[in-house]
Amino acid sequence: MQVMPLWKRRRVRLASLETRFVNIGDLNRVRRSCRVNSRSWQDLCKMLLRRIVAACPQSKRMFSTSASHGYESAIQELNKEMESVFGEPPANGLATSASNLTNETQLSSPNIAESSFELTHTGKSGEAQMVDVSPKESSKRTAIAVCKVILGKKVFDLVLANQMAKGDVLTVAKIAGITAAKQTSSLIPLCHNVNLSHVQVGLRLNHEDFSVTIEGEAASTGKTGVEMEAMTAVSIAGLTVYDMCKAASKEIAITDIRLKHKSGGKSGEYWWTQ
Repeated sequence: MQVMPLWKRRRVRLASLETRFVNIGDLNRVRRSCRVNSRSWQDLCKMLLRRIVAACPQSKRMFSTSASHGYESAIQELNKEMESVFGEPPANGLATSASNLTNETQLSSPNIAESSFELTHTGKSGEAQMVDVSPKESSKRTAIAVCKVILGKKVFDLVLANQMAKGDVLTVAKIAGITAAKQTSSLIPLCHNVNLSHVQVGLRLNHEDFSVTIEGEAASTGKTGVEMEAMTAVSIAGLTVYDMCKAASKEIAITDIRLKHKSGGKSGEYWWTQ
């Protein structure tokens, strides 16, 4: 009688896991790990268990209705499943680490209702809404945004020499950016009308890639942030550069609009680090 090769037996067992944990991306990584034995037992088990534990509050296919008992049972049963796949038990018994895994999951995967990633501009039935900021405390808020406009050498040289037909590109774009920041709530429907205390827009020509870097800063003391005001400033400044230069070229690109820094409010300080 022909004996099924070990790698094929492993794949058959993993197919049964796939029907239970239904995460193709993770299971493909498990399959690759099976063939080359490049992952430890504990890594393999935890990879699947994190998915199980994260789904536990909503899933009816779990091992138990009790959370802590469910995690214990899940670990024990998965240990058996993995042993049947690989032919030996995990090097470190995972059943003893159920409480650690539970605590880790509670920190990294909060309930949806308490999630910090919940969309605040959406009502209970999914309709758009303006956020009520009245319960918040007033604090000083600042934000810096940046963007880049790729001009190309021909247009760059014209801007540098201030030879564009419409006039001084950088000055007009700067004024447009400041004006736009003050009109953010009129442009973006769900933004609050913020009493800005400071707006600054700066433009810098870059000889290396024939571009203009635009940086906008906004500040206010109030109950909501000024990130959108800073980002609106650089966006409209970039569009103004395009408008001032489009007669010379249509191949101008506005890129990399992003928040660089913000401070104040409940979320505190943020820096773009990528």
